Amino acid sequence: QVQLVESGGGFVQPGGSLRLSCVGSGFTLAHYSIGWFRQAPGKERELVSCDSPSKGTTYYSESVKGRFTISRDNAKNTAYLRMNNLKAEDTAIYYCAAEVLGGCPGDYDYWGQGTQVTVSS
Repeated sequence: QVQLVESGGGFVQPGGSLRLSCVGSGFTLAHYSIGWFRQAPGKERELVSCDSPSKGTTYYSESVKGRFTISRDNAKNTAYLRMNNLKAEDTAIYYCAAEVLGGCPGDYDYWGQGTQVTVSS
């Protein structure tokens, strides 16, 4: 059974940091591109970052460029999103997704359940 499970969300003050994890099971994450999305209340889901090892591409939205870093540990079948200098507008549910064809952005095949990030003083 293919599954993605996010963790690492929480409550943080502005300027703080969090690292989100996305653990894959039932498939080899190294063979997939990974996307990180977020959805804030009343807003559409947006792509925050993605990477595609097969195509050698990495993407960050303008709103997070320079603050967020996508990475992966293939030995742990895990992808990460490091988020620094968090702002109130980063508050959202964050989702990871995986795509077998390696697109970045891609037409993602698998999705996690999401993890809440709240940035507030």
